[in-house]
Amino acid sequence: MSPLALRVSLPESDLRDALGAIDGVEFVHWPMDGPAPFPEIDLVVTPYMGAANRVAHLAGVDTRLVQSQSIGYDGIDQLLPAGHVFANATTVHETSTAELTLALILASQRGLPDFVRAADRGEWAPAHHPSLADRTVLLVGYGGVGAAIESRLLAFETTVIRVARTARSDARGEIHALDKLPELLPQADIVVIGVPLNESTTHLVDDAFLSLMRDGALLVNIARGPVADTDALLAHASSGRLRLALDVTDPEPLPHGHPLFALPNVLISPHVGGASSAMRPRMVRLIRDQIERMQRGDTPVNVVLQS
Repeated sequence: MSPLALRVSLPESDLRDALGAIDGVEFVHWPMDGPAPFPEIDLVVTPYMGAANRVAHLAGVDTRLVQSQSIGYDGIDQLLPAGHVFANATTVHETSTAELTLALILASQRGLPDFVRAADRGEWAPAHHPSLADRTVLLVGYGGVGAAIESRLLAFETTVIRVARTARSDARGEIHALDKLPELLPQADIVVIGVPLNESTTHLVDDAFLSLMRDGALLVNIARGPVADTDALLAHASSGRLRLALDVTDPEPLPHGHPLFALPNVLISPHVGGASSAMRPRMVRLIRDQIERMQRGDTPVNVVLQS
């Protein structure tokens, strides 16, 4: 039996090149920056960045699946026109995001930014810094990314405490509910924020949250910028009481000359958690899997919204 014929739109030419020819599939280029090139597209792959601002162009287009290149889908539920099934990119970014999280933690703990600044000045500046080993790390948000971060943290001989929306347990022990944060935050040397952005998590990290953290503790945000109150972050970092490692900010990009950039106890990366060489081949595998499922008449994976 021949595979079911499909029309698939791709926003970037390198995705098309990486996918190669697939029997029964017509590929079309559509970056979603204007009207669709056809009224019927079986599988629409959205751009990696800025998809929320472009999904309105799906209005009037007959689709079977809209495939995101991101794990997060905040704002999509408010903008996705009716009649579409939306899947996120679970399995694509977890490893790269976990790598960056560990890089931010290790750089902050072992003082790498200070060494780089000293080297830029031509100075030899040895200093004593805290280890990652023997620290207690609190993971706030425990999905695929959180689990990937935990696996890597355990290899560094840390104690990991896990928090998710609802309490449960698994082979590694207890996962606490978010309402346990007031008693858990004072226990942690490092707090990693990895929750999805929604109404309940916007400004979850506020002054009250930060005030419960230990003096000298490190806060790492690899979730979304608005999960944290920027004014509260700035206040606690400016006083020197807390250290920050931020892959996401609010606003984003952080404006030129923003005071967070000037603080020596703040490390900022420009929202690059998933942006590594691992992304493209994993995204290609996911798209191929979705195409094969659609050709067989099977249910797609990673569906998170049905408008």
